[in-house]
Amino acid sequence: MPVDHAHFNGSVNLSDAESVMREIATRVPTGVRRIPDGETGDRGTWILFQLQKFMQLAWLVPDRPLSADGEYEELPRLQLANGADPAQVTWSDIGYADAYLKSYQVFARLRADGVIPAGVRFQVEYPTPLASIGAYIVPEQQQALLSSYEEAMFADLARLLAVIPPAEVAVQWDVAVEFSVLEEAFAPGGAQAFDAIIAALARCVDQVPSEVAVGLHLCYGDYGHQHFMQPVSLDLQVRVVNAVTAAAGRPVSFVSFTVPQYQCEEGYFAPLAGLTADPGTELNFALVPYHPAEQARGTTGEQIRLIDAALAASPGGRRDWGICTECGMGRVEQDDVPALLDLHREIIAAS
Repeated sequence: MPVDHAHFNGSVNLSDAESVMREIATRVPTGVRRIPDGETGDRGTWILFQLQKFMQLAWLVPDRPLSADGEYEELPRLQLANGADPAQVTWSDIGYADAYLKSYQVFARLRADGVIPAGVRFQVEYPTPLASIGAYIVPEQQQALLSSYEEAMFADLARLLAVIPPAEVAVQWDVAVEFSVLEEAFAPGGAQAFDAIIAALARCVDQVPSEVAVGLHLCYGDYGHQHFMQPVSLDLQVRVVNAVTAAAGRPVSFVSFTVPQYQCEEGYFAPLAGLTADPGTELNFALVPYHPAEQARGTTGEQIRLIDAALAASPGGRRDWGICTECGMGRVEQDDVPALLDLHREIIAAS
């Protein structure tokens, strides 16, 4: 089946939301179903945005001196200040709704001007609650704070969705830290964590009203354009999608799968034959390489063939699907963004 659309996982390294939206709409004129604001400005480093918010809370203090350079591995974790009661804390400002409501005004104006086609949704991206808590709170206090932070994030999302008309917005949950746990990349987790992670992801999906599109970005990290580990196949990603779609009380509208740019082994894609998600769930695969000059000729065509073959054997059968980059484009060199957007268009046209 042909590749018929492009999906954008969120971040784009351009100066502001209007630049992002104009570039996407201009360079990928067909096959765009949702358009992000690029997570520009202080959201450009993904969950570091939440660390900035956490450090404004008087009841959280660093567990060691702050690093000036902001490298992930050198950042402190935060812990409860002396005397702070985790049952009484208040997460006063998650920050996403405020940022997205400003960007939505840009989106609405560009749509009214005909830059963004009618029917394209404004896409917002939220990290899962586990992402920021797992990254920035000391391990022994994470469970005590996760529930209240989750409630605060869901409240932030509800405030956003109360303003934007349901038919005009889509919500993407960024699922990255969960894969590091399931793959035991940094600490024990693995199979024993699976049920809890699925339940948490289903809660995220169910926070989005049925009229609003909701998706999952399945991610193995992109720090320095490197995964925390290379996935050996799509098996775990397929199992997560199957489990979440079965557990959630509403359909999952779209999913994006991680595919390393060199990967064209049949075994990597074979697990798609076991995908049980409803055929109405839009599928997107990361076939747009960050470094196209380093990709062997013919790789994309072979990836398309293998995806089609595996999906044909699945319960949902053959279907159209879309393409994306492995993560966002927030860490792409700014001068490389236009060519990457053009590559989305070229892959769609050639399929």
